[in-house]
Formats: sequence, structure tokens, C-alpha cells
Amino acid sequence: MMHYRRFGRTGWQVSEMGYGMWGLAGWTGTDQAEMEAALNRSVELGCNFFDTAWGYGAGRSEQILGNLLKRHVGKRLYFATKIPPKNFKWPSRRGFRLEDCFPADHIVEYTEKSLQNLGVECIDLQQFHVWEDDWHNRDEWKNAVEKLKREGKVAHFGISVNRWEPDNVLQSLETGLIDAVQVIYNIFDQAPEDSLFPACRRLDIGVIARVPFDEGTLTGTLTKDTVFPPNDWRATYFVPENLHSSVEHADALRPLIPPGMDMPEMALRFILSNNDVHTIIPGMRRLRNVEANMAAADGRHLPEPLLEQLKAHRWDRVPTEWSQ
Repeated sequence: MMHYRRFGRTGWQVSEMGYGMWGLAGWTGTDQAEMEAALNRSVELGCNFFDTAWGYGAGRSEQILGNLLKRHVGKRLYFATKIPPKNFKWPSRRGFRLEDCFPADHIVEYTEKSLQNLGVECIDLQQFHVWEDDWHNRDEWKNAVEKLKREGKVAHFGISVNRWEPDNVLQSLETGLIDAVQVIYNIFDQAPEDSLFPACRRLDIGVIARVPFDEGTLTGTLTKDTVFPPNDWRATYFVPENLHSSVEHADALRPLIPPGMDMPEMALRFILSNNDVHTIIPGMRRLRNVEANMAAADGRHLPEPLLEQLKAHRWDRVPTEWSQ
């Protein structure tokens, strides 16, 4: 039975297991019929939080979500999307200017595009797809946020924090304009516990945990010989330096997997054992993945001794040329 958590000061009751929709547009190997069946099944199993972005297939993933909302018009499904940076560079880098990433007219323009793709009049949660905390005191983005809220086009705003930079948002949260944070958090990436989660707890900000399987490492299925198709973004992420190290870190976890559990389930339950997280958004394209992931949101946490052992597998990394 799906469990729900209060999503910060929005007051929403969101499913502990949400749905990350990046893989539904722009990745290799996506089957349209199975994708729609997987989305529908997630709703049947109690999932009510869906995360997409204009950048996922240049609006295609938003359109897929819009169709899902139409198919389930009688249910309250919460949905989040993201504004791409104007320079279309992911991730952000130190020194990027607000004018080149999120000028006010760009924020408004892409919110209008998202409204059209989703087929809605108001976006539940609009997020900045990259961020630099140096922008926290700039009026331009704040004015755009307030305008879109005032016009009823966006209910809440959030920030998707750059990979391995969970503190690169802390000052912006203090503005009072940000209601949610999306951050990488998993067995390896535990750094959000240091400063970000306490800040979100204090400010009553919703927390979305993304990349629960470390882009696939924590499924336990990658090997040092894994090769991705050249047009799959993971081919540029899992360069040998990263792939070999990732597989070694995953292999070190195998002795800790409890009987009757696999590595993906342990990875999800590790995240949900932290009450600072309100929902997880694994990417899912297949029915079996939806059913397995949703089943992990049943309110059962990992035992404390195991959690302590997993804490020792924290793997602090810093952005590199391939980390995206």
C-alpha cells in the first residue's frame, strides 16, 4: 500500500514514490505502448507525483505527462516541470550569469511553453533546471516568479540543484520564493544531509530525491564492460573512469543486501528511511520497474544497524567534465 508524505509548506500529500519522466523522451529503447502502460499502472498503485522538464525531448515528455493527466482527470495528480537555462547548458558552471540562463522573459516564455505542452492552466511546481546560488539576490528572477504566481500560471516554484552541489542553493531558499528542492540523494550521495536537509526542514521546503540508483549503478546491473549506445547520454557519463569506480562501489554493497531484497529495493528503502525526503523520482520505462519501485513505498524502513553500515558507503564527488 502506497504511503504519502506532506510536501513541505505546499501541504500536498505526495506519494513516497514519484515518477521521473526523463527516460520517456530522448533516451534509447523506449517502447511507446509499454511506457503508457507503466504510467497508468503507477497511478493505479497510488503514485501521484510526476516530474518532467521541457528539456526532456524539447517538450515531448511534458506532452506525455499532459496526456496522462487527461487519462486520469478524476484523480489529483501533482506534477512538476522545469525551465531550461537559456544557454541550454547542463549543468550550470561557476561564473554563469543569470542573464544568460534565466532572464525574466525566458522564465515566462518557457512557462508558457510548458503550460501548452501539459495542457493545463496552472503548473503545480515549476523548477529552475540548473542553478547558481550567486543569483539569490537578483530581482529579475524574483519578479518573474512573483508575476507568474500572481497570474495563476504557477502555484509553486522549486530549484533542481546541480549534481554533487547540494549547498549551491542555500541562500536562495532564504528568499521565501522557493517551495521545493530537487537534489541527488542516494546511498552514495549523502551530502544533502549535512546542510541542505536541515535548511529544508527549518524552512518547511519540499524535498524531491532524484537519481536514487546513481544513474544505474545502484541497480547492481552494470559491469566494467557495460557499453551504452552512442546516442544515449549515459555513454558520455559512464566514461571508463566513472564506470569502473561506480561498479566497484556497487560491488562493495552486495554483502549488505538483506535476504529477500535486491540492490534496487535496498537503495530505495535507504532513501525513504530518511524522513527529510518527501518523494523519490526514479526513472521508469517498464511495467516491472514501476511495480517493483512502487512496492518499496510501503512505509517499511531499513533496520538501524543496516542504515549505519550504509552510511559508511558515502561517496563524496565533485563535478567534472563528464558528470553533467
